[in-house]
Amino acid sequence: MDLTVLFNISYGLYLVTSNDGTKDNGAIVNTICQVTNTPNRVAVTISKDNYSHYIIKNTGIMNVNCLTEDTPFKVFENFGFQSGKNVDKFADWNFTRSSNGLAILNEYSNSYISLKVEQYVDLDTHGMFICAVEDGENLSSAPTMTYSYYHKNVKPNPNTNTKKGFVCKICGYVYEGDTLPDDFVCPLCKHGASDFEPLS
Repeated sequence: MDLTVLFNISYGLYLVTSNDGTKDNGAIVNTICQVTNTPNRVAVTISKDNYSHYIIKNTGIMNVNCLTEDTPFKVFENFGFQSGKNVDKFADWNFTRSSNGLAILNEYSNSYISLKVEQYVDLDTHGMFICAVEDGENLSSAPTMTYSYYHKNVKPNPNTNTKKGFVCKICGYVYEGDTLPDDFVCPLCKHGASDFEPLS
């Protein structure tokens, strides 16, 4: 099976914010969609390896920040390639708070949606949160970044001229070596060996 067929499903890129009681946290997520409109419900799927999954499962609330096409790669590095368990992801960022007390990254968000978890679906490696829409606001008219736009215009291309190895198709991490172990997991985006391709 050619797993790249899944890349043809259209996604946006979002910053999901939460708070563990002592500090704000954020995670880059692409699996968000509206599932009903009476009432308005949104499904958000997050890897269980993400600290955000733990926080949201315990607090039951989150904000979805819709990222714009001018969002620089440093936003994805900060919120997507390190764990909030170990760092304060909002330490160097300007933000405001919505009515639920959670962070809104105004500079690169065209809108935010405040969500309250109603149901949880265990999907083995991930958890799906089915949420009620509690609040939201449009912040600008800038277009929302799609996954495709990110790959074509934001994600740096790896320097493959002198290296032998494999590159992660998701985040661009390069594994150097002649053979990629079948159980290898990308240290940045947590995707498995099936999402790597040989350097050319």
